[in-house]
Amino acid sequence: MNKVLMKGNEALAEAAIRAGCKCFFGYPITPQTEVAAYFAKNMAKRGGVFLQAESEIAAINMVLGASSAGVRAMTSSSSPGISLKSEGISYIAGSDLPCVIVNVQRGGPGLGGIQPSQSDYNQAVKAPGHGDFHLVVYAPASVQESVDMVFTAFDTADRYRIPTMILSDGLIGQMMEPVVFPEKTNDIPEKSWACDGHKNKRKHNIVTSLFLEPDKLEKSVLQRNEKYKLISNNCADCETYLCDDAHIVITAYGATARIARSAVNEARKQGIKAGLFRPKTLWPFPENELRNSCKNAGHILCAEMSAGQMVNDIKLYTNCSVPVSFYGRTGGVIPEPEELLREIIKLSEGRQ
Repeated sequence: MNKVLMKGNEALAEAAIRAGCKCFFGYPITPQTEVAAYFAKNMAKRGGVFLQAESEIAAINMVLGASSAGVRAMTSSSSPGISLKSEGISYIAGSDLPCVIVNVQRGGPGLGGIQPSQSDYNQAVKAPGHGDFHLVVYAPASVQESVDMVFTAFDTADRYRIPTMILSDGLIGQMMEPVVFPEKTNDIPEKSWACDGHKNKRKHNIVTSLFLEPDKLEKSVLQRNEKYKLISNNCADCETYLCDDAHIVITAYGATARIARSAVNEARKQGIKAGLFRPKTLWPFPENELRNSCKNAGHILCAEMSAGQMVNDIKLYTNCSVPVSFYGRTGGVIPEPEELLREIIKLSEGRQ
């Protein structure tokens, strides 16, 4: 397999086409725009449909329609645009439809700025829309992982009939790295539930999230939660680095994990037993693996490009059995490895 040097956003779009995405609906917003631009240039040439919608709201509802017909469909945006899509995301989840949603995060709140951030963790994991539902949320830390996770996200979406999200950021989206693309597969499952014309050979399929009778809505929600339990058992994923003997474990995801890894390496050179725990899925969170990685730790340092959104989950998933500190930069400021190293040294010396 040949390596190709590509920008993160463009590699992600190419991966989606190779994964069988046939419909992309989006709207331009920095630092995500290259995703849509790549689809605009390439989708029609390769048997798919690209459409720039009149708004983010229109785009997500087009995804709902295409997915209802059994097509692999996708949209992408950056933070404020994802907020606008949240109602449609809830409709898709309530209709048990598969799709892939990409968020190339930028600083906020409000319009904020166009620099990298991780301040949408709570939105992706806790409240992507109204109602009782989850997305499967993938957090790539490199351009190659962005490619790999797109394939996984489409397969997971189809397997469990659930919307999935790639939670990227402006750093991963804008950087260029060599990538290898997996071979295109044709093993997209048959979708007997799809509204794609019955030709008088089967009963009508109906896709809806509307249940006016409380008992029927409750049954639908409870059935979906059984599915979430299955996903939690099967889909949680993570990377651990030097955690077996670590006295201090840094927890970080996405681009911040790359910076944390450098800090861990430097700490080890200085004789400090530090390690890194990196969740690759933010929901379901790999909580068992986190606890195992921290079994010898005297302290956890949660590092994020936010004001601290994952830190409470780290406390929760470790049952508050290990002290947890937080270090973060927000507003689009990217932390340096030296900043995290200083925090590690403080903790190793008993200073907090």
